[in-house]
Amino acid sequence: MKLSVLDLVPVIGGYDAAFALEQAVRLAQTAESLGYTRYWVAEHHDMPGLACTSPEVLLAHIGAKTERIRIGSGALLLPHYSPLKVAESFHLLANLYPGRVDLGIGRAPGGSAHVTMALSGNFLEKVRQLPETLRELIELLQGSYELDGQPVTARPVPPAPPELWMLGTNRKSASYAAEHGTGYVFGQFMSDADGGEVIAAYRDAFTPSALYPAPRIIAAIGVVCAETDDEARSLAAAHPAWTAGDANAGSGDAPAAQQSKWLVGAPHNVRTQLKQMADNYGIDEFIVVTAIQDYAKRLRSYELLVQA
Repeated sequence: MKLSVLDLVPVIGGYDAAFALEQAVRLAQTAESLGYTRYWVAEHHDMPGLACTSPEVLLAHIGAKTERIRIGSGALLLPHYSPLKVAESFHLLANLYPGRVDLGIGRAPGGSAHVTMALSGNFLEKVRQLPETLRELIELLQGSYELDGQPVTARPVPPAPPELWMLGTNRKSASYAAEHGTGYVFGQFMSDADGGEVIAAYRDAFTPSALYPAPRIIAAIGVVCAETDDEARSLAAAHPAWTAGDANAGSGDAPAAQQSKWLVGAPHNVRTQLKQMADNYGIDEFIVVTAIQDYAKRLRSYELLVQA
């Protein structure tokens, strides 16, 4: 089973954004040393508790501080941007860090209505145009894009293109990924949809492409792992998004664990839940976000998870 890291780059514990970014580097380096496959960062705007507004900028820094782990966006919010600019930015990263770069894209606004308007104007119209925008991005990554009959190249062209992934929480995003032949990341920790059904819909509708000849799937999951179940539940309960219903997860009670979006508990309990999810979804790769309001204990959660 492959494990990867999804970092929202939280600003916690009374620290500032600069310290949060230092902790992002530390997490990436720790993940690399532990054998995690990927380290991805998410894009958010005007959120005091999150420090990453520009994944490509942070990834350039993370790449220079690591050696082997794949680095990527989870997600870069494509409706905000020109496909050419996105392709150029990630081609540049792929030249700096050959064979290590992932381009995960999403279609969420990543912030409030007003910051969304300030960033890109009519966001809903750009979401409506996403199938065409995604097609243009793929052509730019493959070097086949033309405008008015003239070729346009996203330079600098890298020795190996970034891996392209579509992130989402429902059948709509799965259908985009399947139609265009991209990899698909199901955001289980944010979704109320049946993950098995969404992933099956992607598999069934997948169209082989120059990107991938067969479906590729990752599930994004929330995990809080600690030495004991009680400690894990306590750490989880300190997160603002936690609910009373979730607090039973990881207690060894299977129905409660299945009802929760998060996997919470001691290593052996989290391992059991993770294996069950892998069997249910028919996949072998998970990208993990850990919502713990303490940087050291967040690192420890990732250590315990990979050890389990």
